[in-house]
Amino acid sequence: MVSIRRALRSGVLAAGVAAGSPHPLAAQNPCPAATTQAALRSAAAAAAPFGIDQRFGRVDDGGAWGVLDSVWNHRAALERGLLRPVAGTRSTETEAEAEDIGEIAVLRDEGDLFRAANIYDLRDVTLRFSPNDGGGYDVAHLGAAAWRTPVGDQLTLGDDDSTALTLPFEFAYYAATHTGAYVNSDGNITFEEADSASSLRNVSRMLSGAPRIAPFLADLDPSAGGGVYARTAADAVTVTWCSVPAFGSQITTTVQASLLPAGVVEMAFDPGIGLGEAIVGLSPGRTTSFESVDLSDTAGAAGGSTAVGERFALRGEIDTVAVAQKFLQSHPDAYDQVIIWTDAPILFEAFAYQITIANAIQGIGYPTFEIPSDFGSDELSSIVVMGWLGKYSDDTEKKINGPDTTLSLLGHEVGHRWLAFLEFSDHDRERSSELLGRDHAHWSFFFDSDASVMEGNDIEALGGGEFRTVAAVEGYSALDQYAMGLRAASEVPSFFYVEAPTNASPSARRSGSPQVGVTFNGTRRDVLIQDVIEVEGERVPSAADSPRVQRQAFVYVVRGGRDPNADHVAKLDRIRQQWETFFHAATDQRMTAETRLRLGSAETTDP
Repeated sequence: MVSIRRALRSGVLAAGVAAGSPHPLAAQNPCPAATTQAALRSAAAAAAPFGIDQRFGRVDDGGAWGVLDSVWNHRAALERGLLRPVAGTRSTETEAEAEDIGEIAVLRDEGDLFRAANIYDLRDVTLRFSPNDGGGYDVAHLGAAAWRTPVGDQLTLGDDDSTALTLPFEFAYYAATHTGAYVNSDGNITFEEADSASSLRNVSRMLSGAPRIAPFLADLDPSAGGGVYARTAADAVTVTWCSVPAFGSQITTTVQASLLPAGVVEMAFDPGIGLGEAIVGLSPGRTTSFESVDLSDTAGAAGGSTAVGERFALRGEIDTVAVAQKFLQSHPDAYDQVIIWTDAPILFEAFAYQITIANAIQGIGYPTFEIPSDFGSDELSSIVVMGWLGKYSDDTEKKINGPDTTLSLLGHEVGHRWLAFLEFSDHDRERSSELLGRDHAHWSFFFDSDASVMEGNDIEALGGGEFRTVAAVEGYSALDQYAMGLRAASEVPSFFYVEAPTNASPSARRSGSPQVGVTFNGTRRDVLIQDVIEVEGERVPSAADSPRVQRQAFVYVVRGGRDPNADHVAKLDRIRQQWETFFHAATDQRMTAETRLRLGSAETTDP
């Protein structure tokens, strides 16, 4: 393969173009002048400076909270030298206690808990992905950007949008052959199905979704500027994203992907790309494997038989796999959840987030899978990243993010272990997701969730098809408790959502955050728990067989070789104690949060 890649690099302007081809190559991008901005702000200038933690905004919006992301990012960081491996072996009980301050586990970062940024470096570059003997793709670096021209017709694409594209030849891609594709606004092409979702553009989506070619998988918005173009010819199908900005930003990207009849994919990257967060690569879809490579390596790379590519991150990130490994070196493997707090800002796109790393529960709308061995645990099922302690208050009444207090927000993240993913059979006996809102992982604004910490609202019916939100983020509803294994189906009363809401004042949308005092009109639709079970199946284990104690560890990560601040640790311990009381009340005394690091030999975690 090495000699082949060298040959390809030496003939970049001729590679993949037949004699007399209507798809000639150019050294400069062929985007229409109207879509090319004269100047681009640099990504560094537009990014929030390191150290400014997200203080306001949606809870867990934009963070990388998928177990595939966690594991792949961890492995890739180790391979690329962006993270030191956690050293040592499991400590003795005496050594472990020395690392704890009361019931708070203190972990010191020694370059092994935060992975460094992987700065985007594909500017003025052409890459060629060629099929290999293993059924996957190898990567060749062909030198400077060589663009197929002209770009063809502009596609009508809005934000989070897709359009179908007919291929003029059969395109062999991994183990399948395709005659059609979908061009998606977010810098990628998929086969078999479109992808217009607004969910995270992360490794999990790259791997578990449809087969995908991603010259720049990111949250792009062609409705705000630039354009997406496609041209089909006998020698190549070419899609070009011309000066398309990131959502809510003026920073743009210009990239081109070309599909060649032999199953080859070429990508060209403009020298003026200003964005720094993206995934570039190929995926066969519905896989859990991703070969991490350095796409800027001029020697190219072997991609193996699975997905291949690189994830670029503008900032360093906490590595949840490494935190779990280091914590379990000095503590028993006896916890359901690890809750991570830090002494410095670390989150920039989310206030906090949760990662489910194992799930054996059926009937809650979430897939079942075993914990990856990387975490070094047989018991953990969830990791919560709360981030910088400084943005939280130990005043139980103080609002810190919209209607949320520290405790309700913690309840939200802890609740993601089970919630909110339930669909149901509607009044037409069709499967429906009307109960769900943002990312299909929170309750809809227009669902009467009884003021669940998982969003939605407590909604009062005023009569005549008019409704009003009267409470928010107070606890776990009966439906929540069913998913958590705390109530039998017979203990869940009927609930409702409002269909086709109109005249919301103040304005509101299904994916919006909870807000008290919003009025709107619509049609009330009542739902029974049996409607949920009809779609999701019975919950297994049942409430009678589910645990009533959630074992949680509060972990405080200290950066830069500093000693933990005693006042800060004391504040976190107050939050820990308040949390136990809040959680017990929020579950109607049906579940206990056990946050002590060690229990006596006579104690049990299941009443």
